[in-house]
Order: sequence, then C-alpha cells, then structure tokens
Amino acid sequence: MDWNSIVPGCVTPEGVAQLSCLPAVFSNVVGWALGLAGLTAVFFIIFAGFKFLTSGGDPKQVEGARKTLTYAIAGLVIVFLAFAIIKLIGTITGATCISKWPFVIGDC
Repeated sequence: MDWNSIVPGCVTPEGVAQLSCLPAVFSNVVGWALGLAGLTAVFFIIFAGFKFLTSGGDPKQVEGARKTLTYAIAGLVIVFLAFAIIKLIGTITGATCISKWPFVIGDC
C-alpha cells in the first residue's frame, strides 16, 4: 500500500514510515476490525437461527441457540458502544480528531 497517497509525506524517500502515518494505519486497522466484527456477528446470528431450526424442540438445544444469539448480539452492541465511547471522550475533551471517521491528520 502506498501510504503517501493516503497521507502525503508520511513515508521518507527511503521508504521509512514516519509517525504521521500512524493515524492512517490506525484508521485502516479499526475499519477492518469493525468489518470483521460485524461479519462474525452476522455469521453467529445465522448459526443461532440454524441451531433453532434444527433443535427439534429439545430444550437443551434451544437454550444453546438462544445463548449463541444473545452473545452475538451483545458482542455487536459492545463494538458499537466502543465507537460511541470514543466519540463521547473526544467531545468531552475537545479532541475532535478522534471523533471523526476516518481520522484525518490535519484535524489534530
């Protein structure tokens, strides 16, 4: 990936990354993590539905499916709450650069 196209001047001519690249890297990592968390939650929600359908009315299997669904939704809520907390901290402290997505070097 050419970091200079994302953040001009963050890589020296020798190809050494500077600290000005850090927000771009962090932004990409957080974006991928959020996507992976959402995909994982959707997978487990579908898996829980499959477990419900194949339980055949067995109370143990229905309870297992219900727990899977509960944990998948709780995990998704925690991921979104993490972003809400970061935005709240940025608003309270006045660090508006962490409240915007994607992070932009000039905002800090």
